Amino acid sequence: MLDVPKKSEKSFADGKILQSVTEGVGVVTFNNPEKRNAMSLDMWEGLGHALVELRDDPEVRVVILTGTGDKAFVSGADISQFEKNRHNAEASEEYAKKSAAQRALLADYPKPVIASIRGFCLGGGMQVAMMADIRIVSDNSQFGIPAAKLGIAYGYDGLKNLVSLVGPSWARLLMYTGMRIDAAEAQRIGLVDRMLPDAELWDATMEIARTISGNAPLAIQAAKITIKQVLKDESQRDMDAIKAIGTACMDSEDFREGRRAFMEKRKPRFTGK
Repeated sequence: MLDVPKKSEKSFADGKILQSVTEGVGVVTFNNPEKRNAMSLDMWEGLGHALVELRDDPEVRVVILTGTGDKAFVSGADISQFEKNRHNAEASEEYAKKSAAQRALLADYPKPVIASIRGFCLGGGMQVAMMADIRIVSDNSQFGIPAAKLGIAYGYDGLKNLVSLVGPSWARLLMYTGMRIDAAEAQRIGLVDRMLPDAELWDATMEIARTISGNAPLAIQAAKITIKQVLKDESQRDMDAIKAIGTACMDSEDFREGRRAFMEKRKPRFTGK
């Protein structure tokens, strides 16, 4: 990762979740390298705190999720906690409840989220990555959900996201075998969006994030809301929400600024209002 000026560096979960803001881009880093950034319950809670702060920071327009080091994005759940926290159905349900709020927060996050992935992205790491809006990966990354090798039932939300990205047949192959696939295969089947040489990953991620940050926040929010509704069954779509954000865009100062900037042949200065 490049050494760039940052403000408001913070840590959560005893330093295993790091948060910073750079040029209007919030960065959340999974920082558990001894366990290849495996997720513990404390890390889920810390992730939630970091995401809420970035959500409520008006200067932050886009969030990047990344992992410390070059070995892993998130290698999965911390299996060393399973005997204590997930040893049977009742305990597993309680475990799921404790991370449910953070998963719901990420699933419904109002700002664009980019997962910048190098190394292992497995199990629970796949769950996190699939909830992001965009997945940009290094050519040395690997993906898989080893639930069948551990006797775990992967949750509904995770499988719903997997099927929406790769379709039911590839979801079955991945889930039934627990196989790992490389970055090229992941891109080919639609699991990830862009694959880059490892040395170029962070610069490319930041370039996309800065581009998003420079665009009109309401227009991006409209796209995010509408795409989410498109993915729902027709009977469950909230067309009023789509109409409301569309109206907000067309009545916004940013829409007027966009028109002025186009006519004046200059870069627009969007405020999100």
